[in-house]
Amino acid sequence: MKICIYGAGAIGGYVGAMLARQGADVSLIARGAHLEAMRKNGLRLDIGDESFTVHPTLTDDPSELGPQDYVLLTMKAHGVAAIADAMQPLLGPDTAVVTAQNGLPWWYFHGLEGDYEDRQLESCDPGGVLWQKIGPERAIGSVVWQAAEVSEPGVVKLGYGERLALGEPKGGRSDRINALSEALVAAGVKAPVRPNIRNEIWAKLWGNLSFNPVSALTTATLEDMARDPGVNAVISQMMTEAREIGERLGVRFPMTVEKRIAAAEAVGAHKTSMLQDLETGRTMEIEPIIGSVSELGRITGVPTPAIDIVYNLVVMRARQAGCYA
Repeated sequence: MKICIYGAGAIGGYVGAMLARQGADVSLIARGAHLEAMRKNGLRLDIGDESFTVHPTLTDDPSELGPQDYVLLTMKAHGVAAIADAMQPLLGPDTAVVTAQNGLPWWYFHGLEGDYEDRQLESCDPGGVLWQKIGPERAIGSVVWQAAEVSEPGVVKLGYGERLALGEPKGGRSDRINALSEALVAAGVKAPVRPNIRNEIWAKLWGNLSFNPVSALTTATLEDMARDPGVNAVISQMMTEAREIGERLGVRFPMTVEKRIAAAEAVGAHKTSMLQDLETGRTMEIEPIIGSVSELGRITGVPTPAIDIVYNLVVMRARQAGCYA
């Protein structure tokens, strides 16, 4: 089994290091100082008090690797279209592509029976580039619950979380997803196969689409947003709108809006990834996280006034900071 990690930064580096330690045939595509440090010293992974170094195949040129059984895309969503052409040498007739990005995936309606089957989302895939160049039939969905960082070039530190959920867009189990899950589990990565991956996608998206953009507008932490009555009301309305959209599409939510907000408050004085991106001048994941839900509202006929207001405000904020793509 040949596995390629495309975008081997924090999460990609973590998964790649775990697989390499297990002896899997894994290659990592990276760039810049991080790639050079890994070439010189190997990839070091820090997990709590444990630390180990591996020496997987490394490159910045996918054409050196040839067709793979699995390609795990672990860059941010807005970076996938930019590598759609470069990744073509990795794609053989049966190559599966695992989408490990925040927000709604570009293949969301593939295999979803009903009125919207195979509808494409412009917010997630402008012009249908990924639909055409990767193909939804290759896609395996995933939801990343780990938090990791590149603490210095060549070194990845796992912060918290262990689960990397997997799921076929058409539901159920397949030989390809079972094999991938078994390889990841053997390497020490919890990779359960979900019969309906969209439920888990929404479980994470529900908090991201509200807390993330509001944090970028207010610079507030999770607990501060949850405890402020006015901001709490905005977030609650955004979640309520999103829940109606999801339920119209057959999604089951695991808790009430109030419990979801309380869960975020319990995390404490944490800055969301979108706020961190704004503060460091990196491109913010606006379209897949909130723009996509606004688009789904128009598709399903669910009014999204709170979501739309926050979306428009955060887009302007990101453009002013040079963090919008």
